[in-house]
Amino acid sequence: MAAPREHSYAVQVRWTGNTGEGTSHYRGYERTHEIRIEGKPVISGSSDPAFRGDRSRYNPEELFVASLSACHMLWYLHLCADAGIVVAAYRDNATGTMVETGREGGHFSEVVLRPSVSIEKGGDERLAQNLHEKAHRLCFIANSVNFPVRCEPKVEVA
Repeated sequence: MAAPREHSYAVQVRWTGNTGEGTSHYRGYERTHEIRIEGKPVISGSSDPAFRGDRSRYNPEELFVASLSACHMLWYLHLCADAGIVVAAYRDNATGTMVETGREGGHFSEVVLRPSVSIEKGGDERLAQNLHEKAHRLCFIANSVNFPVRCEPKVEVA
């Protein structure tokens, strides 16, 4: 059996919210930051507005849900291509629920993926539906979390 392959990801997160006083008091600094990956556009981030963040910027919780959704989609497209199913369109309206637990912080209690897929005529609609289960089992991100990730897919023939 071959040894597992490892992949590394380098990301720089830089806080940009020092308003001149640093973190001298809780309300005295902004939660703005930049996410940088070499050779890629900068992502402007902040905390969720519930935590004094800037709603015009992406927050970590949104990016986390997006990661689960995108990983599922990429596996699904791969599996469809291998199975000879031509996907014409894919959209996911994913949602995540996070619960605050007081001084302990909080955690996600679940994420629900709701992919809506359109396949070309002649494609096996039932197989296209079932491939979501396999994509979910293979998803690197879903395999890395300690809460339920549910998938409620819809498949239609274009």
